Amino acid sequence: MITGGTLRRMITGKARVAGVFGWPAGHSRSPQLHNHWLARHGIDGAYVPLPVPPEHFAIAVRGVMAAGFAGANVTIPHKGAAFALCDEVSDFARRAGAVNTLVFRDGRILGDNTDGFGFLENLRAGAPGWRAETGPAVILGAGGAARAIAAALLDAGAPEVVLVNRSADRAQAVADALGGPIRVAAEPPLAEAALLANTTSLGMVGEPPLVIDLARMRSGVVADAVYAPLWTPLLLAARAQGLAAVTGIGMLLHQARPGFAAWFGVEPVVDAALEAAVLG
Repeated sequence: MITGGTLRRMITGKARVAGVFGWPAGHSRSPQLHNHWLARHGIDGAYVPLPVPPEHFAIAVRGVMAAGFAGANVTIPHKGAAFALCDEVSDFARRAGAVNTLVFRDGRILGDNTDGFGFLENLRAGAPGWRAETGPAVILGAGGAARAIAAALLDAGAPEVVLVNRSADRAQAVADALGGPIRVAAEPPLAEAALLANTTSLGMVGEPPLVIDLARMRSGVVADAVYAPLWTPLLLAARAQGLAAVTGIGMLLHQARPGFAAWFGVEPVVDAALEAAVLG
């Protein structure tokens, strides 16, 4: 129900429960996100932070499954361990090399990776005219998010994905794992790019800014996985250059949709009210 402009709900002994594993887990915005949806739909359920150190991750996952949890999200540093722990993983999680969403079903642990889905859905919402096949995509970074986003872009029909990272060897390992039209470059080839995606922490609050000259990028979309601040220096520079700019918060919101649907049986919607609840 809605009371005084605030979404509230009752939780009973029959509540379905999910959560987010991380170490630490206190920084995660996922509890605000999922509990907003639970309240909006009047679902008897809860979503909680699950701070677990790496050495206890496997036993903790099996423990919450035994306790009746419907599933969980997985964040840093557990995504690789989650992949290894699953009884079954989706094809996309296998391509991404990591799991961020667990579903517990009949005593089995099912794993998926929804980061690529979240990135694409955010792009489609924030830049409605964008199409993967329009031109090459340049990705800054070579971590787990970069690999998931690269896989999603290739699957969506991007003619080429270019990885740019301080460690060329790490970027090459991602390219080799994914295969297809993907290469590593020392500098971002912006003149030919239809999309520039930042998956590094540069530009985040407390981190150095991302310094890049966007003048060579005459058209296209610039997307940032960083959402604190919402409008990073990179995105402000993109807007000043007349490029489409897509903030990172939508990736977080959209990647949560498949897990919520699997755990609580409702297909949730991403909208301004959800974004406000998560950004607080």
